[in-house]
Amino acid sequence: MAHVLERDRSFILSHAKDTIGPEQLEQFHDYLERRAQGEPLQYITSHQEFFGLDFEVTRDVLIPRPETELLIETALKLAVGRETAPFICDVGTGSGCLAITLLHELREIPGTRAVAIEISPAAVAVAKRNAARHSAIEQIDFVISDCFASLDPRNPRQSFFDLIVSNPPYVEERALAGLQREVRDYEPRLALAAGPDGLVIIRRLLLEAGDFLKTGGHFLFEIGFNQSTVVEQLIDRHKWKLLEIHKDLQGIPRTVALEKLG
Repeated sequence: MAHVLERDRSFILSHAKDTIGPEQLEQFHDYLERRAQGEPLQYITSHQEFFGLDFEVTRDVLIPRPETELLIETALKLAVGRETAPFICDVGTGSGCLAITLLHELREIPGTRAVAIEISPAAVAVAKRNAARHSAIEQIDFVISDCFASLDPRNPRQSFFDLIVSNPPYVEERALAGLQREVRDYEPRLALAAGPDGLVIIRRLLLEAGDFLKTGGHFLFEIGFNQSTVVEQLIDRHKWKLLEIHKDLQGIPRTVALEKLG
């Protein structure tokens, strides 16, 4: 109702006896029916808050989650205090929430910029609109690519990153059927599933990210609730130093922080 009337919830509570027009009532009933069928509220309203910013979301992009804010917090601790402006890469940008939020939070550092990689052209269109909304469009280069496949490690505008971040697909294929229907039936499967063990994309990133990262740079990525032990075993200790696997507010290992060795 707040979305239909373009008012906040306090207005709804304080005007509970007001009458709304027939078109608004029809729209409200349509929204209720969509929600009753399992469509996430965020896709109905096209909005989701993330790290204090409002992002447009459509069914072409994953809905940003609160636990992913831990990745932002970890990245900011590593980025602040650098001698040079951070050059950031966001792999699988989706709505653009990671790259855009980092640029917003680091806006006081002149020269900070990002490359946002995404395999879905439809998702890139959403991310570009979000970047424009938050005045970050001039600081981001969007690249349609399957992970790093379309990037040139010799091109300084597409490599030599200080920080690579990613919220990759990490759901096991067999687990998809057991997900809540809002996720299973509505969110893009491309952004969710990653092979039989959910680690297909993470394996690729661990192999490829180092080619695009400066020595001493950092690679941060999100993992599933039961993947920390296996992911630790996948890390090449000759290439990466494991700084920490940060736990989310539920105590679940969620954000892996790596440093590239020389």
